[in-house]
Amino acid sequence: MLVLTKVSALFLFAALFSDNMFAQNYIPTAEQQIKAAVSPAPESMQEGAKVLGYNEAGELVTIREGSNELICLADNPTDDRFHVACYYQGLEPFMNRGRELRAEGKSGEEVIKIRQREIEEGSLSMPEKPMALYSLTGDPGGWDYATNRLLSARPLYVVYIPYATTESTGISENPASQGAPWLMNPGTPWAHIMVGTGRQLGEEAGD
Repeated sequence: MLVLTKVSALFLFAALFSDNMFAQNYIPTAEQQIKAAVSPAPESMQEGAKVLGYNEAGELVTIREGSNELICLADNPTDDRFHVACYYQGLEPFMNRGRELRAEGKSGEEVIKIRQREIEEGSLSMPEKPMALYSLTGDPGGWDYATNRLLSARPLYVVYIPYATTESTGISENPASQGAPWLMNPGTPWAHIMVGTGRQLGEEAGD
C-alpha cells in the first residue's frame, strides 16, 4: 500500500493551486468532464456541485452551474496526469487567484507570497472557517472517459483551517500513521489538515 508523504502531498497539490483512448490534449465533452470532475465528492453532493471545465479552445469555463456549496474542477487536458478536485465555494477566490498567477508565469514561491500579501491586505478573500476539499489523482489513464468510470486514482481529503497550528488543533505536522491526519502549512491563511488514505480507488485497483 502507498503511504502519503509530504513530498507526495505537495505533488498532489501542485496543480490546484491528463487517457486510455484519447490523444494528449483531447478535450472530453462537457458531460464527460462533469462525470469525472464530481467523482471525488461525496455522492450526495455531486449532483448540485458547480463544475469548471475546458471548452474547445482549452479555456477554463463554467460548464455546469451549481446549487450547493461545492465547486468541482475538471481534469486539465494539457496535464500529464489525471487530477480532479471539489472544494468549498468559499475557497474559489483563493484557488482562482492561484490559477491566474500561474497563467502569468509566476513561480510557486511567487504565487505563495502574492496570495499571502493580498489576503493580509484584504484584497483576496479567504474565509476564516473550516472548508473541505476532495481530490483524486492518478496516471493519465486513471479515468475512462468512454465509459465514465474511475480506473485508478489516489484520494486525498483536506480541511482548510486558516492560521491553524499544532498548538491550536492538537494535530501534528507529520502523520502518526498511515491514513492519520496531519497539518500542512501551519500558521498560514491556507493551513490545512491532510488525510491521505494510502489507497488506490477504481476498478483497476479492485475497489
